[in-house]
Amino acid sequence: MYMEADEIKEVRIDSSNRLFVLPKSKTFPYIYREAMEVSWDCKSRALHSPVPRKWSHVMWFQQILDAAREQGCELVLTVNTHWLNVPISVKDEILALPARPNA
Repeated sequence: MYMEADEIKEVRIDSSNRLFVLPKSKTFPYIYREAMEVSWDCKSRALHSPVPRKWSHVMWFQQILDAAREQGCELVLTVNTHWLNVPISVKDEILALPARPNA
């Protein structure tokens, strides 16, 4: 399967404690079809998790990347990714995640 790549413009946690991942250019209006509890917010143009119950923000970050991959897009963190309201410990854990090869 051909895998498109897109940079992650921003990672943020909102006031409801949901994790948002904003792709630079790609949109995912049909992400719900993957049945992975990841949603697309048209207004903010971001993928997001539900309010975490059992999973950590790091686990939701990985789930968001996996859902995007199911849609044929590899989301990639860059030095230009903005981090908003993300505790440094969570950011460090996300940055330490192993890179996954294109499936």
